[in-house]
Amino acid sequence: MTRVLYALAALTLTLVTGCGSTTPQTPAAAASAFSATLTHKYGSTTITAKPKRIVTVGLVEQDALLALGIVPVASTEWIGGYPGAIGPWAKSKLGSAPVPQVLKDTGSGPQMEKIAALRPDLILALYSGLTQEQYTTLSKIAPTVAQPKEHIDYGISWQEVTKQVGVAVGEAAKADALVKQVEDRFAAVRKEHPEFAGQTALMATVYEGYFVFGSQDPRSRLLASLGFKLPADLDKAIGDKFGANISRERLDLLDTGALLWSVTNVDKDTATLHGDSVYKGLKVVKEGREVFVKEGTDDGNAVSFLTVLSLPYVLDALVPRLAAAVDGKPATEVGLPT
Repeated sequence: MTRVLYALAALTLTLVTGCGSTTPQTPAAAASAFSATLTHKYGSTTITAKPKRIVTVGLVEQDALLALGIVPVASTEWIGGYPGAIGPWAKSKLGSAPVPQVLKDTGSGPQMEKIAALRPDLILALYSGLTQEQYTTLSKIAPTVAQPKEHIDYGISWQEVTKQVGVAVGEAAKADALVKQVEDRFAAVRKEHPEFAGQTALMATVYEGYFVFGSQDPRSRLLASLGFKLPADLDKAIGDKFGANISRERLDLLDTGALLWSVTNVDKDTATLHGDSVYKGLKVVKEGREVFVKEGTDDGNAVSFLTVLSLPYVLDALVPRLAAAVDGKPATEVGLPT
Protein backbone atom coordinates (compact mmCIF):
# COMPACT_ATOMS: atom_id res chain seq x y z
CA MET A 1 0.00 0.00 0.00
CA THR A 2 1.38 3.31 -1.02
CA ARG A 3 1.83 5.40 2.07
CA VAL A 4 4.35 7.66 3.56
CA LEU A 5 3.62 9.13 6.91
CA TYR A 6 4.15 12.59 7.64
CA ALA A 7 3.19 15.51 9.78
CA LEU A 8 3.05 19.38 9.97
CA ALA A 9 5.55 22.05 10.77
CA ALA A 10 6.87 25.56 10.53
CA LEU A 11 10.58 26.41 10.57
CA THR A 12 11.96 29.66 11.86
CA LEU A 13 13.73 31.49 9.11
CA THR A 14 15.47 34.77 8.38
CA LEU A 15 16.42 36.29 5.10
CA VAL A 16 19.44 38.53 4.89
CA THR A 17 20.01 40.47 1.69
CA GLY A 18 22.80 42.75 0.60
CA CYS A 19 22.57 46.42 1.49
CA GLY A 20 21.58 49.01 -1.08
CA SER A 21 24.15 50.86 -3.11
CA THR A 22 24.35 54.30 -4.67
CA THR A 23 25.17 52.63 -8.00
CA PRO A 24 23.22 49.86 -9.74
CA GLN A 25 24.47 46.35 -9.03
CA THR A 26 25.57 44.09 -11.86
CA PRO A 27 23.89 40.67 -12.04
CA ALA A 28 27.06 39.08 -10.67
CA ALA A 29 27.18 41.52 -7.78
CA ALA A 30 23.50 40.98 -7.01
CA ALA A 31 24.02 37.22 -6.95
CA SER A 32 27.02 37.49 -4.66
CA ALA A 33 25.01 39.71 -2.29
CA PHE A 34 22.37 37.01 -1.81
CA SER A 35 22.30 35.29 1.57
CA ALA A 36 19.60 33.32 3.34
CA THR A 37 19.64 31.50 6.67
CA LEU A 38 17.08 28.86 7.61
CA THR A 39 16.86 27.07 10.95
CA HIS A 40 15.90 23.42 11.28
CA LYS A 41 16.14 20.28 13.41
CA TYR A 42 19.93 20.14 13.29
CA GLY A 43 20.78 23.82 13.62
CA SER A 44 20.80 26.37 10.82
CA THR A 45 21.97 26.55 7.22
CA THR A 46 23.21 29.64 5.42
CA ILE A 47 23.05 29.86 1.64
CA THR A 48 25.52 32.44 0.36
CA ALA A 49 24.64 32.50 -3.35
CA LYS A 50 21.47 31.90 -5.32
CA PRO A 51 21.43 28.14 -5.94
CA LYS A 52 21.44 26.81 -9.48
CA ARG A 53 21.74 23.04 -8.96
CA ILE A 54 19.18 21.92 -6.41
CA VAL A 55 18.56 18.37 -5.22
CA THR A 56 15.40 17.58 -3.28
CA VAL A 57 15.83 14.88 -0.67
CA GLY A 58 12.50 15.82 0.86
CA LEU A 59 9.59 14.17 -0.87
CA VAL A 60 7.57 17.16 -2.12
CA GLU A 61 9.89 20.15 -2.49
CA GLN A 62 10.12 19.73 -6.26
CA ASP A 63 6.58 21.10 -6.54
CA ALA A 64 7.47 24.29 -4.66
CA LEU A 65 10.52 24.76 -6.88
CA LEU A 66 8.53 24.21 -10.07
CA ALA A 67 5.86 26.63 -8.90
CA LEU A 68 8.63 29.21 -8.52
CA GLY A 69 9.92 28.52 -12.02
CA ILE A 70 12.92 26.44 -10.94
CA VAL A 71 13.61 22.86 -12.04
CA PRO A 72 15.72 20.75 -9.66
CA VAL A 73 18.53 18.62 -11.08
CA ALA A 74 17.19 15.68 -9.09
CA SER A 75 14.18 14.84 -6.95
CA THR A 76 13.42 11.95 -4.62
CA GLU A 77 10.67 9.56 -5.69
CA TRP A 78 7.87 8.84 -3.29
CA ILE A 79 4.69 7.83 -5.07
CA GLY A 80 3.34 7.33 -8.55
CA GLY A 81 6.44 6.41 -10.52
CA TYR A 82 6.17 9.69 -12.43
CA PRO A 83 9.07 10.77 -14.70
CA GLY A 84 11.29 13.09 -12.69
CA ALA A 85 9.04 12.42 -9.66
CA ILE A 86 6.78 15.15 -11.07
CA GLY A 87 3.04 14.50 -10.87
CA PRO A 88 0.52 15.50 -13.55
CA TRP A 89 -0.52 18.51 -11.45
CA ALA A 90 3.02 19.92 -11.84
CA LYS A 91 4.08 18.61 -15.25
CA SER A 92 3.19 21.79 -17.15
CA LYS A 93 5.64 23.74 -14.99
CA LEU A 94 8.54 21.70 -16.34
CA GLY A 95 8.29 23.29 -19.76
CA SER A 96 11.17 22.33 -22.04
CA ALA A 97 13.64 21.82 -19.19
CA PRO A 98 15.31 18.42 -18.74
CA VAL A 99 13.39 16.03 -16.50
CA PRO A 100 15.07 15.83 -13.08
CA GLN A 101 17.02 12.71 -12.25
CA VAL A 102 15.05 10.47 -9.92
CA LEU A 103 16.59 9.45 -6.61
CA LYS A 104 15.18 6.71 -4.41
CA ASP A 105 15.07 6.18 -0.69
CA THR A 106 14.15 2.56 -0.03
CA GLY A 107 14.55 2.89 3.72
CA SER A 108 18.31 3.19 4.01
CA GLY A 109 18.31 6.96 3.50
CA PRO A 110 19.38 9.29 0.69
CA GLN A 111 21.62 7.97 -2.10
CA MET A 112 24.70 9.88 -1.00
CA GLU A 113 27.04 8.94 -3.85
CA LYS A 114 24.51 9.83 -6.53
CA ILE A 115 23.73 13.12 -4.83
CA ALA A 116 27.43 14.02 -4.60
CA ALA A 117 27.90 13.19 -8.29
CA LEU A 118 25.22 15.73 -9.20
CA ARG A 119 27.35 18.53 -7.73
CA PRO A 120 24.42 20.34 -6.06
CA ASP A 121 24.76 23.79 -4.53
CA LEU A 122 21.65 23.26 -2.36
CA ILE A 123 19.96 20.19 -0.88
CA LEU A 124 16.39 20.52 0.37
CA ALA A 125 15.14 18.04 2.96
CA LEU A 126 12.25 19.95 4.50
CA TYR A 127 9.66 17.22 4.08
CA SER A 128 11.81 14.40 5.35
CA GLY A 129 12.95 12.27 8.24
CA LEU A 130 16.70 12.90 8.00
CA THR A 131 18.83 11.58 10.83
CA GLN A 132 21.67 13.62 12.31
CA GLU A 133 24.20 11.36 10.58
CA GLN A 134 22.49 11.75 7.20
CA TYR A 135 22.30 15.51 7.61
CA THR A 136 25.99 15.70 8.49
CA THR A 137 26.95 13.70 5.40
CA LEU A 138 24.73 15.76 3.09
CA SER A 139 26.07 19.01 4.54
CA LYS A 140 29.55 18.00 3.41
CA ILE A 141 28.21 17.81 -0.15
CA ALA A 142 26.27 21.09 -0.18
CA PRO A 143 24.29 23.42 2.11
CA THR A 144 21.41 21.29 3.37
CA VAL A 145 18.12 22.44 4.87
CA ALA A 146 16.66 19.69 7.05
CA GLN A 147 13.18 19.19 8.48
CA PRO A 148 11.90 21.47 11.27
CA LYS A 149 12.65 20.79 14.90
CA GLU A 150 9.29 22.03 16.18
CA HIS A 151 7.24 19.16 14.77
CA ILE A 152 7.41 15.50 13.94
CA ASP A 153 9.30 14.30 10.88
CA TYR A 154 7.36 14.72 7.63
CA GLY A 155 5.35 17.34 9.47
CA ILE A 156 6.03 20.64 7.75
CA SER A 157 2.95 22.19 6.17
CA TRP A 158 2.64 22.84 2.46
CA GLN A 159 2.58 26.57 3.21
CA GLU A 160 5.92 26.49 5.00
CA VAL A 161 7.50 24.19 2.42
CA THR A 162 6.60 26.73 -0.24
CA LYS A 163 7.71 29.74 1.76
CA GLN A 164 10.99 28.28 2.91
CA VAL A 165 11.89 27.07 -0.56
CA GLY A 166 11.12 30.63 -1.68
CA VAL A 167 13.53 32.04 0.87
CA ALA A 168 16.23 29.51 -0.03
CA VAL A 169 16.14 30.47 -3.72
CA GLY A 170 15.58 34.21 -3.31
CA GLU A 171 11.91 34.17 -4.31
CA ALA A 172 10.23 34.81 -0.96
CA ALA A 173 7.66 37.30 -2.26
CA LYS A 174 6.63 35.03 -5.12
CA ALA A 175 6.30 32.09 -2.73
CA ASP A 176 4.08 34.13 -0.41
CA ALA A 177 1.87 35.04 -3.37
CA LEU A 178 1.57 31.39 -4.43
CA VAL A 179 0.53 30.38 -0.91
CA LYS A 180 -2.08 33.12 -0.81
CA GLN A 181 -3.56 31.96 -4.12
CA VAL A 182 -4.18 28.47 -2.77
CA GLU A 183 -5.39 29.73 0.61
CA ASP A 184 -7.84 31.98 -1.25
CA ARG A 185 -9.08 28.90 -3.07
CA PHE A 186 -9.72 27.19 0.28
CA ALA A 187 -11.57 30.28 1.50
CA ALA A 188 -13.76 30.19 -1.61
CA VAL A 189 -14.61 26.52 -0.97
CA ARG A 190 -15.53 27.27 2.65
CA LYS A 191 -17.79 30.10 1.49
CA GLU A 192 -19.42 27.90 -1.13
CA HIS A 193 -19.88 25.01 1.32
CA PRO A 194 -20.72 26.43 4.75
CA GLU A 195 -22.13 23.01 5.64
CA PHE A 196 -18.57 21.70 6.02
CA ALA A 197 -18.07 23.85 9.13
CA GLY A 198 -20.81 22.01 10.98
CA GLN A 199 -19.40 18.55 10.31
CA THR A 200 -16.62 16.33 11.56
CA ALA A 201 -14.38 14.47 9.15
CA LEU A 202 -11.52 12.02 9.29
CA MET A 203 -9.19 10.23 6.91
CA ALA A 204 -8.21 6.62 7.44
CA THR A 205 -6.69 3.65 5.67
CA VAL A 206 -7.06 -0.10 5.98
CA TYR A 207 -3.34 -0.52 6.69
CA GLU A 208 -3.11 -3.39 9.21
CA GLY A 209 -6.72 -2.89 10.24
CA TYR A 210 -8.02 0.58 11.00
CA PHE A 211 -5.35 3.26 10.70
CA VAL A 212 -6.42 6.87 11.29
CA PHE A 213 -4.49 10.07 10.66
CA GLY A 214 -4.14 12.57 13.51
CA SER A 215 -4.22 16.34 13.56
CA GLN A 216 -0.52 16.63 12.70
CA ASP A 217 -0.91 14.80 9.40
CA PRO A 218 -1.28 16.88 6.21
CA ARG A 219 -4.41 14.97 5.18
CA SER A 220 -6.13 15.99 8.40
CA ARG A 221 -4.95 19.55 7.84
CA LEU A 222 -6.57 19.40 4.41
CA LEU A 223 -9.93 18.59 5.99
CA ALA A 224 -9.50 21.34 8.58
CA SER A 225 -8.69 23.85 5.84
CA LEU A 226 -12.00 22.97 4.18
CA GLY A 227 -13.82 23.82 7.42
CA PHE A 228 -14.30 20.35 8.90
CA LYS A 229 -13.52 19.48 12.50
CA LEU A 230 -11.62 16.38 13.58
CA PRO A 231 -13.08 14.00 16.19
CA ALA A 232 -12.58 15.48 19.64
CA ASP A 233 -10.69 12.50 21.09
CA LEU A 234 -8.62 11.72 18.02
CA ASP A 235 -5.17 12.76 19.22
CA LYS A 236 -5.85 11.43 22.70
CA ALA A 237 -6.60 8.02 21.21
CA ILE A 238 -3.54 7.79 18.95
CA GLY A 239 -0.98 9.72 20.98
CA ASP A 240 1.59 12.21 19.72
CA LYS A 241 1.84 10.68 16.26
CA PHE A 242 0.85 11.52 12.72
CA GLY A 243 -1.44 8.51 12.86
CA ALA A 244 -1.94 5.10 14.40
CA ASN A 245 -4.02 1.95 14.31
CA ILE A 246 -7.09 1.89 16.52
CA SER A 247 -8.96 -1.05 17.98
CA ARG A 248 -12.51 -2.05 17.13
CA GLU A 249 -13.47 -0.67 20.54
CA ARG A 250 -12.57 2.83 19.27
CA LEU A 251 -14.37 2.67 15.94
CA ASP A 252 -16.59 5.42 17.32
CA LEU A 253 -13.85 7.77 16.10
CA LEU A 254 -14.83 6.85 12.55
CA ASP A 255 -18.47 7.83 13.00
CA THR A 256 -17.97 11.25 11.45
CA GLY A 257 -19.89 13.51 9.09
CA ALA A 258 -17.59 12.45 6.27
CA LEU A 259 -15.15 9.56 6.39
CA LEU A 260 -12.39 9.42 3.79
CA TRP A 261 -10.78 6.07 3.10
CA SER A 262 -7.48 5.69 1.27
CA VAL A 263 -7.58 2.22 -0.29
CA THR A 264 -5.80 0.21 -2.96
CA ASN A 265 -8.89 -1.63 -4.23
CA VAL A 266 -12.25 0.06 -3.70
CA ASP A 267 -14.43 -3.03 -4.18
CA LYS A 268 -12.27 -5.40 -2.17
CA ASP A 269 -11.53 -3.01 0.69
CA THR A 270 -15.15 -1.86 0.91
CA ALA A 271 -16.25 -5.48 1.21
CA THR A 272 -13.70 -6.07 3.97
CA LEU A 273 -14.81 -2.98 5.90
CA HIS A 274 -18.49 -3.77 5.56
CA GLY A 275 -17.84 -7.32 6.69
CA ASP A 276 -17.10 -5.96 10.16
CA SER A 277 -20.39 -5.83 12.03
CA VAL A 278 -19.19 -3.05 14.37
CA TYR A 279 -18.02 -0.83 11.54
CA LYS A 280 -21.05 -1.56 9.38
CA GLY A 281 -23.30 -0.45 12.24
CA LEU A 282 -21.87 3.09 12.32
CA LYS A 283 -24.17 5.88 11.10
CA VAL A 284 -21.52 7.12 8.67
CA VAL A 285 -21.82 3.78 6.89
CA LYS A 286 -25.60 3.43 7.11
CA GLU A 287 -26.09 6.94 5.71
CA GLY A 288 -23.61 6.51 2.87
CA ARG A 289 -21.10 9.14 3.99
CA GLU A 290 -17.94 7.20 3.11
CA VAL A 291 -15.65 8.77 0.50
CA PHE A 292 -13.09 6.44 -1.05
CA VAL A 293 -9.79 7.66 -2.49
CA LYS A 294 -7.95 5.10 -4.58
CA GLU A 295 -4.22 4.86 -4.05
CA GLY A 296 -2.03 4.64 -7.12
CA THR A 297 -4.28 6.92 -9.19
CA ASP A 298 -3.46 10.54 -9.96
CA ASP A 299 -6.27 11.66 -7.65
CA GLY A 300 -5.11 9.40 -4.84
CA ASN A 301 -1.49 10.42 -5.24
CA ALA A 302 -2.42 14.10 -5.21
CA VAL A 303 -4.29 13.64 -1.92
CA SER A 304 -1.14 12.16 -0.40
CA PHE A 305 1.21 14.74 -1.98
CA LEU A 306 -0.59 17.92 -0.86
CA THR A 307 1.56 20.73 -2.23
CA VAL A 308 1.03 24.22 -3.57
CA LEU A 309 0.59 22.64 -7.03
CA SER A 310 -1.38 19.49 -6.17
CA LEU A 311 -3.92 21.07 -3.85
CA PRO A 312 -6.00 22.80 -6.58
CA TYR A 313 -6.08 19.40 -8.34
CA VAL A 314 -7.24 17.77 -5.08
CA LEU A 315 -9.99 20.32 -4.49
CA ASP A 316 -11.41 19.84 -7.97
CA ALA A 317 -11.62 16.08 -7.44
CA LEU A 318 -12.60 15.87 -3.78
CA VAL A 319 -14.85 18.78 -2.85
CA PRO A 320 -17.91 17.66 -4.89
CA ARG A 321 -17.73 14.21 -3.32
CA LEU A 322 -17.41 15.62 0.20
CA ALA A 323 -20.39 17.87 -0.46
CA ALA A 324 -22.43 14.86 -1.53
CA ALA A 325 -21.41 12.98 1.61
CA VAL A 326 -22.62 15.67 4.02
CA ASP A 327 -25.75 16.93 2.22
CA GLY A 328 -27.99 15.18 4.74
CA LYS A 329 -29.53 12.93 2.10
CA PRO A 330 -28.48 9.29 2.47
CA ALA A 331 -29.71 8.55 -1.05
CA THR A 332 -27.17 10.90 -2.62
CA GLU A 333 -24.45 8.97 -4.42
CA VAL A 334 -21.01 10.05 -3.27
CA GLY A 335 -19.50 8.46 -6.35
CA LEU A 336 -16.34 6.51 -6.92
CA PRO A 337 -12.86 7.99 -7.36
CA THR A 338 -11.94 8.90 -10.93
